[in-house]
Amino acid sequence: MSHPEPTGSSGGESVGTLAEPPRMNFGSSESLAVYAARFGLTQSSARPTLRKYIQDVWQRRHFIWAFASAKNISMYSDSRLGQVWQLLTPLLNVGVYFLIFGLLLNTSRNLPDFLPFLVTGVFMFGFMQRSIQSGSKSVGDNLSLIRALHFPRATLPLAIAVVEFQQLVLSLGVLMIIVFAFGEPLDVHMLLFPVVVALQLMFNVGAGMVMARLGAFNRDVTQLLPFITRTWLYLSGVIFSLPSLMTSSHFLKTHSWLAEILKANPGYVFVELSRHTLLGKYRHHVQHHMAGNHSSTQLWIYALIWAVVALVAGFVYFYRAEERYGRG
Repeated sequence: MSHPEPTGSSGGESVGTLAEPPRMNFGSSESLAVYAARFGLTQSSARPTLRKYIQDVWQRRHFIWAFASAKNISMYSDSRLGQVWQLLTPLLNVGVYFLIFGLLLNTSRNLPDFLPFLVTGVFMFGFMQRSIQSGSKSVGDNLSLIRALHFPRATLPLAIAVVEFQQLVLSLGVLMIIVFAFGEPLDVHMLLFPVVVALQLMFNVGAGMVMARLGAFNRDVTQLLPFITRTWLYLSGVIFSLPSLMTSSHFLKTHSWLAEILKANPGYVFVELSRHTLLGKYRHHVQHHMAGNHSSTQLWIYALIWAVVALVAGFVYFYRAEERYGRG
């Protein structure tokens, strides 16, 4: 019986022969890094330099906007009212707060036009609150996408911030209707309101990235955040006037350091600046009755510091764990 000639016998290698992969001598002292460099191998998920990473994120700006828009549309696709809930949710919250704090507890005393005051606070703080809470889930909720595709992971919390910004734009239309309905005239201060929104967006992006990294490696953070942000709401003068409280509260007068902490609180800073730019009656009320406890210039300084520090520190903090997202 004749035997078939083995593949790769003398006389030349057969067409079907597979080239033998290079063998590594495990007995030698050669490290994996040296071995990889010798054969031109590179780590596929290696973290790029910070400059290259920023360039990669910028190149995907169109993807960020498209991803955010798609997520925004699908968010309420299962309900009959659909996108209307983007407006109904904050308005219903305003109604509850107005009933409890405005009418029953009378926190609106001595404040001109409490309803625009309250709507501004709820809308602007809600923008911050949702950005941080949703940002904490941005990595964990997209693990399948992270493991399937190679892209800068920072695009995920950035897309979440864009989602919340898109929802805020719709809410601002309702806010402006309420402001003008209560007799607020067009004022030059209103031109500064987009600057406040831009600074708050910068802060939201940075804070969202910090929480995105924390939430990616500890999902308990996402469960705890709603309680933290709700407490933060009550400390930020959303449903009451913090300058009025500082004037009337004996405790805050004797503990001035606590009053300074409350004034530096970013939740209060961005909400109060929004009121100062949109609500002329409230701005004049604060300037005439509480000038010693409140400074608009101080608010702008705090807002600028919070926006820049949060954005830079949050982006770098998220970037430093780039190669760890989606592992395990």
